[in-house]
Amino acid sequence: MKGNIAAIVLVVLGVFFLLTNLGLISISLRELLRVWWPVALIAVGVALFFTPGSKKDK
Repeated sequence: MKGNIAAIVLVVLGVFFLLTNLGLISISLRELLRVWWPVALIAVGVALFFTPGSKKDK
């Protein structure tokens, strides 16, 4: 599952940069990151919550 999420993120970033370079969207990456950077923290927290950890049996 971890590899799938990384692949999806790369595809979305690639599409974003392609659309920006083609002039189809005009969104500043700096503005986007300035406003939405907390979403990255939330996503990492959710991913860590749902990632099965190594549970030791006692």
